[in-house]
Parts: sequence; C-alpha cells; structure tokens
Amino acid sequence: MKLRAFDWCLTTSILLASTASALAENWPQWRGPSGNSISSETKLPTEFGPSKNLAWKVALPGMGGSTPIIWDQRLFLTAQDGDDLVVLCFDLTGKQLWKTKVGGGKKNFRKDEGNQASPSPCTDGKHVFAFFGTGDFACCDFEGRVVWNFNAQDRYGKFDILHGMHVTPLLDGDRLYLSLLHAASAWVVALDKATGKDVWKVARPTDGNFEGTHSYASPTMYRKGDTAYVVVHGADYTTAHNLKDGSEFWRLGDLNSKTKYDSTFRMVASPTVTSDLILIPTCKSGPFVALKPDGKGVIKAGSPFEQWRIPGGGGDVPNRTPDVPCPLIHDGLVYLVREYARDTGALFCVDLKTGKEVYHQKLPPVRYRATPVLADGKIYLVARDGVVTVIQPGREFKILATNKMGDEIAASPAISQGRIYLRGYQALYALSEGGK
Repeated sequence: MKLRAFDWCLTTSILLASTASALAENWPQWRGPSGNSISSETKLPTEFGPSKNLAWKVALPGMGGSTPIIWDQRLFLTAQDGDDLVVLCFDLTGKQLWKTKVGGGKKNFRKDEGNQASPSPCTDGKHVFAFFGTGDFACCDFEGRVVWNFNAQDRYGKFDILHGMHVTPLLDGDRLYLSLLHAASAWVVALDKATGKDVWKVARPTDGNFEGTHSYASPTMYRKGDTAYVVVHGADYTTAHNLKDGSEFWRLGDLNSKTKYDSTFRMVASPTVTSDLILIPTCKSGPFVALKPDGKGVIKAGSPFEQWRIPGGGGDVPNRTPDVPCPLIHDGLVYLVREYARDTGALFCVDLKTGKEVYHQKLPPVRYRATPVLADGKIYLVARDGVVTVIQPGREFKILATNKMGDEIAASPAISQGRIYLRGYQALYALSEGGK
C-alpha cells in the first residue's frame, strides 16, 4: 500500500529526528563522554559572545565552578543558592524544570575561587548524582526526586582540607568512585549507584605533611581490553586501584621532592589517560609525568614504567605542569594550560611520545581554571575572566578567535547537540552557530 504524501513526510521527519538524536552526543560528566575533554560534535561556533551566536542565557542563583551535564533534552547543574546547595534541571531552551535542595552551607574559598558547589554532577541517563563540598551526596531521578542521600563527613570522617572539598565523583557502570584525601583521613571509595552504599572503602596513606596530605583532583578511569582500574591523584602520590577491592596496583612517587619538600604542594589538576599512557600533572614548579599503564609496585623517577618525565621549573625555566586545568591530548600532542607567572597564562604543547616541547605561547594575562576542550577541530581555552581563546590544534600555535563573555568562568565547557555550554558566575550560556 502506498503512503499518502502527508504520511510519507511524517515518517521521514520521524526518521530524520531519530537519526539526529542518535548522532547527537550527550555530555554525562565533567570531562565528557569519554572522560578526556573531547567531543565528536561538529558545526560549533568559533566566534561567540553575549551578542553573537548566543542561543540563550539564563541567570544562576550563585557562583560556582561545576560543569553542566547534558542528557538528551535535559541539562543539570549544581549551585549554591543562598544558604542552600541545590541541583538545577533545565530543558534545552533554558527553561528551569526543577530545583532540588541537597544540603546547606554557604562558604567561599580563596575569596572568589570556589564554593561548596564546585564538584560537577554526573548522570547515567536515568539519575543525576551530585556531591557537594559539605559532603552531601545525593542521587535524584530526572524529576528531581531524591532516591538516596548521605553525608560523606558523617560516614567517612570530618574533612580537614585548607581550600574546601572540590572532588568530582567518577561514574563508571554501576558504580561511583570518590577519593577523599585530606589531613584528617584519606579514603578511596566505590559506591553502588543504585543505593549509595559502599561496595568497598580503602585507606590511601601518604607520608606527606600539611598541604601534602590534601588533594583537589578527581578520580579517573583507565580501561583497555580486560584491564581497568581507578587512578587517584594527590597527597604527594598517584595510585591505581583494583576495581574489585580497591587495593593498589601501583604507586607513583617522586612528585614532591623529599630533599626539597614543599609543604604547600597540593594537587588540583587530574590525570588524563590514553590506552597507552597516563599523563600525570602536579602543581607549582613540580614535574609532569607520562606513565605506562602496566606499572607495578612503587614507581620512582627514572623507572622503566615511566615513558618520560619533564622536570619541574623554576628560575629561568618555565613551569610546564598545569596547576589546575587537566592535560588535553589530541593527535599525538599534549596541550597544557597554566599560569606562566602569577595571573599570566601560557599554553605548552609537547609531543605525546617523547615529552619534548613543540611550542609554548603566552596567553591573555589572567588565571586559567577550566580544563581545555577539543571539538569540531578546535580547542577552547576558557580563562577566569570569561575570555575564551579558540586555537587550531597542531604543531604551530594559531588563534582562530578571541571571545569575551563578560562573566567570570571557572567551570570547564560542556559540548552537546551542536552547542557549547558555559557556566559563568552570573549565568549559564548556550552557544551555537546562528544562535539556534
């Protein structure tokens, strides 16, 4: 039987919509679908701002450094709303659908660097998981109803960390992984995402002192074939943990020199993994290490398990390790964003296999807190003052555009369904070609 013209058009429209939906990419957690800050989305704007390629803008109740997450037609974000710590849900027109209070506690850290809503949420497409600096941890369904919640300080002990707990949980399969490293105690925890109950909990010891016992870095998953483990970073070491029971496979040391120990050496940037290398930043004038993933036991500088190690800077030698943004890897190159000197940005590009510098270039003279994101053949570098520098990846430094958002931004970009989402201190921005 032949379809009438209307039926044919309707059927075609449904098929096209389904195909577009299938091709559209969600951004389910802080560093994107693959945990490497890379998106497969295309047709993204190079130039944008408050009056160009802006699809919509919505005011937020308070500042924050958490990245928005997107699943199909919903966007989720954590925020500090007065004294409340909340999860917000928007549709992709910018309309707020619901707001759920998870905890309370109004506090800023280092004046304007962050607050209790700095950790980013994550989603499996059915539930949203949100952790806050107070230790409040909740699972909400897509209608904003709380499925489970608990306070990590009640369960694992009071936090003793100088600049607040900003760790983002890692969602992988049926589990959530959380690393809580601070002066009072240090735990790595695996949770059942359905119930919030511990699957396992292991101590993560360190011989560091003062800020050398703290970590602001988030856990990362390594997976290749049948091999998988959680990478935990901070408190002077990087460790790999067995998914079955949390036991350590390996421990990388010599990150904070014991002969010239820096008691203010606190890790913020998280490692970035590939199937063949794990790139481990430190902070300040510390080293930057490319580690082979098959390590065992205690690994020291010069170990055969290290592919290469860039020593720390100081004096006339520039510091190459990023202090806050995570490393970005693309096409055999590593991009490292950091402060060249105080409040002066710099981008270092090094060869992935050798660690040799390809170039380094000064950026606008401001702080950089957001992790760079690559999409549509472009790298987006977001500065703290809301200036987004778009560069072309490759062995030569080339700026494609410099965009001023007019808002302070500490959060990393999220990219989904043809849009770039930027979370500022004042507002949430959706950016797309033509403002669609």
